[in-house]
Amino acid sequence: MSSLSIPPPKRLEKPLVVPYRHVFGPGPSNVPPRILEAGANPVIGHMHPEIFEIMSDIKSGIRYSFQTQNNMTLAVSGTGHTAMECAIFNTVEPGESVLAAVNGIWGERAADMAERIGARVNTIVAAPGGCFTNAEIEQALSKHRPTLFFLAHGESSTGVLHPLDGIGQLCHKYNCLFLVDSVASIGGAPLRMDQQGIDILYTGSQKVLNAPPGTAPISFSERACQKIFNRKTKPVSFFLDLSWLANYWGCDGKPSRVYHHTGPVTAFYSLRESLAVLVEEGLENSCERHQKVAEYFHAGLESMGLKLFVKEKKARLPTVTTIVAPHGYDWKEITAYIMKTHNLEISGGLGPSVGLVLRVGLMGCNSSKPNVDMVLAALKDALKHCHKSKV
Repeated sequence: MSSLSIPPPKRLEKPLVVPYRHVFGPGPSNVPPRILEAGANPVIGHMHPEIFEIMSDIKSGIRYSFQTQNNMTLAVSGTGHTAMECAIFNTVEPGESVLAAVNGIWGERAADMAERIGARVNTIVAAPGGCFTNAEIEQALSKHRPTLFFLAHGESSTGVLHPLDGIGQLCHKYNCLFLVDSVASIGGAPLRMDQQGIDILYTGSQKVLNAPPGTAPISFSERACQKIFNRKTKPVSFFLDLSWLANYWGCDGKPSRVYHHTGPVTAFYSLRESLAVLVEEGLENSCERHQKVAEYFHAGLESMGLKLFVKEKKARLPTVTTIVAPHGYDWKEITAYIMKTHNLEISGGLGPSVGLVLRVGLMGCNSSKPNVDMVLAALKDALKHCHKSKV
C-alpha cells in the first residue's frame, strides 16, 4: 500500500500550453524571440566565471540605460517591488524620516514599505494625473527634513511622466537622498541619473526592456553608499542587504565573491540580451520612437472622441497611456471583450485610478504604429458591441 495520501495531479499529466497574446497592458510586455531564445540557453552555476562575465555585461548595460557612472550598479533578483524594498531597506534606519511623493500607487507603496521598517513617513499628495512643482517639493523637504525622498518618474497607475530636473539638487540642499522609480519609463522617456542628481534609481526588466519579469536593475550613487555603509543597524532584509549584493555582483572591489543567494541565471541571460537590444537601437532613438508612437496613439484616441486622463501633454507617460473610462460603459466589460475577441490585453486602473481609466502599455518592441492601429480598432469594436447605459 502506498504511503502517499495525495495522488499525482491529473492536470500535470497534460502538456503545458501557453497562448500567444498581444500584451498591451501596463506590463509585462511581449518578449521578442531573440530574448526568449537567450533565456533558453543552458543553465550553468550561478558562481561560474561565465556568469560573472554576463553579470558584468548587465552592469554596463544598466549604466548606459541609466546614464550613470556609479560603480554600485547591479540587478536585484526579483521584480521592481524588490528593488524598491532594496533601496528603502538599505538607506533607511528605524526612526529616520522618509518623504514620499504620492500621485499614484507607487508613492503609496513606498510609504507603506518605509512604515513597515519603523521609519517616520510623511507624504505629499497630488490628485491622480497630476504632478508636483519643485516649490512644493522644497517646502516639504524643508518641513520634514527626510533621509530619503521617493518619486515615481513614470507613474504607470495614472499615466504621468513626472519632471525630474532640479529635484536632485533640492534633495542635496536638505541633505536628503533622492530615490526614483523608473520601472515604466527607462528606455521610453529621457532620464539622466548623474546629471539629474538621482541617488538611487531602479527599474524592472519586463516593460520597455521586454525581458521576462524577475530582475530589477538598480544603481546607487556614492552619496547613497556612504549612508548605507555607515548605518548603525543591519538592514532588515538579509536577501536585500547591499553589502552582500555588492560582493555577489563584483561591486565591492574584493578579490573573491561569496555565496549569498542562487541568482536566476536564465533571467540574467534574458536581461543581458534585452540590454543589448537597447544598446543596438540607441537610448535616444528608443525614447524618440516611444514618444512618436504615443503621440500617434493619443491623436487616434482623440479622433475617436475618447479623452486622455493626463491633461498636460508634456506630463503624459509615453509608455503607458491612461484613457478616461468611456462614460456609460463598464470598463471591465470593455477589457474582457477585447481580450476575448481580439486576443489583446489592456487593463483598467490601479490604486487611485481604479474605475477612472483604461490603461494601454506600448513598450519596447510593442511600441509601433501598427500596434497602435490594432489597439484603436479593438477599442472601436468594443465600444460598438459592449453595453452602454442610457444614464
